Amino acid sequence: MSTLQAHNSKLGKRHARESAAPPNFNRLAGAYRWLEYFTFGPWLARTRFTFLPRLANCRNALVLGDGDGRFTARLLGANPTIRIHAIDASPTMLRALVRRAGPHADRVATQVADARLWRPDQDGDWDQPYDAIFTHFFLDCLTTTEILSMAETLRPSLSLSAVWVVSEFAVPPGLFGRVFARPLIWGLYCVFGALTGLTVRTLPDHHLALRAAGFSLEEHQTRLAGLLVSELWSLSPGV
Repeated sequence: MSTLQAHNSKLGKRHARESAAPPNFNRLAGAYRWLEYFTFGPWLARTRFTFLPRLANCRNALVLGDGDGRFTARLLGANPTIRIHAIDASPTMLRALVRRAGPHADRVATQVADARLWRPDQDGDWDQPYDAIFTHFFLDCLTTTEILSMAETLRPSLSLSAVWVVSEFAVPPGLFGRVFARPLIWGLYCVFGALTGLTVRTLPDHHLALRAAGFSLEEHQTRLAGLLVSELWSLSPGV
């Protein structure tokens, strides 16, 4: 590990310990789906599902902050052998996730925890390395240093062939980004800040954080002129 990476590692872990309380999404659990459709129609869902056909061989998945569980339900239906470990700070969201899993709920283990501080060894019932991590519109609730700390913490619990699937907002370059995307994202932060107590107000640089933690971007796709991105990351060779 380089000196810079070592410094960032210490900084990220200290920042995670000192982080504010996680936002409270409990009150949005029932309306989350409709809020999403009202603002972005089907586009957030399509962004989440981008890489589903590529995940048929995954057996043990870690899902962080999936909200009301629509992605988890789709993943369970598409992959009949996968087991999912779902982490969320909102017990109400996790209950919605389990309900939505329906007949596949026996393949879901849930845990109420702040993902910034959670450690994989805190759950003794899960004894297999993860071969997939999913963070759909979740990293934007964190800072860059929090993502770095979390990624470094999770990396030892991954299989060598593991992938990390990210869905996120982005500010594309050019006039569209400056005039439309940036003000829109700022407005979303203000709304969710008022509703949940979220204190973050700018998109983190998750590319910087994941690369510093030993991950490589393998593939990405964009939607809505670059406002939405789907990304597939893997462990960097030699890490």
